Amino acid sequence: MNTPVPPPKPPSAPVPFRRAAPPAGAAGTASSSDPIRLNKRMADLNMCSRREADEWIAKGWVKVNGAIAEMGVKVTPSDRIQIDKAASGHQANQVTILINKPMGYVSAQAEDGHEPAVTLFTAQNRWAEDNARFFFHPNQLRGLAPAGRLDIDSIGLLVMTQDGRVARQLIGEDSVMEKEYLVRVAYHGLGQPAPTGQLIRMDDDDPITTNVQAVFPPAMLAKLRHGLSLDGQQLKPAKVTWQNPEQLRIVLTEGKKRQIRRMCELVGLKVVGLKRVRIGNVMLGNLPVGQWRYLAPHEGF
Repeated sequence: MNTPVPPPKPPSAPVPFRRAAPPAGAAGTASSSDPIRLNKRMADLNMCSRREADEWIAKGWVKVNGAIAEMGVKVTPSDRIQIDKAASGHQANQVTILINKPMGYVSAQAEDGHEPAVTLFTAQNRWAEDNARFFFHPNQLRGLAPAGRLDIDSIGLLVMTQDGRVARQLIGEDSVMEKEYLVRVAYHGLGQPAPTGQLIRMDDDDPITTNVQAVFPPAMLAKLRHGLSLDGQQLKPAKVTWQNPEQLRIVLTEGKKRQIRRMCELVGLKVVGLKRVRIGNVMLGNLPVGQWRYLAPHEGF
């Protein structure tokens, strides 16, 4: 039976997990024998995040070669790192949740009067069909932050986690995690002939919204898959197919700001609806809009 604790103040501006080195696995080795900070070494070995490592070191939960580690100590790949059971227990209680974010909510910090998605994480909003064996408690709000963003005009799967290992897996700087989107589009054209021969004009007031697939040039579809650049950098290849005549299915392995909307603009398309339906192996499924569920222990990205 859990011992009740006073509820914390709701976080009005959760800070998203940001850049992190990719996990190397618990048995991984560094590429250099040069000493590095212990917290980075622990993160590289996917033991925890750097922030967690600092907390554990401060509490005396980490030993290096049998001696309690001090903050800021440096280690080499040959040094033996041991973690106290208390740290493992702390980590086991961390939660990762999946939210079907509605339009109008921001992923992280509140801005321009719009609420952050974390405000949806309440007992009342938990999906009734969630079978994960977790009980909601307000202390799960502590350190809960989005592992990646979903812009205010988009809906769908948003991951929020207390676990730095999950964040590294999803948004580490070398992460190649697939993210899948359903994208409803209208066609404004770029002045090039359509396959039927007529010239598609650039007209924001009268876009083509039905059977877009029929008039969208195959060469532009190929560019969406590979050949576009944003912010002076060439984009990684993307998987792009027609889900139906008005909707594209796009799979990315990177996440530049408003990337899909900007990609579409470069080929004469305007996004009129965007929904994220998958991250890695985890699907949005039947999770209702505005509700959330726990990532179950047997699930993995």
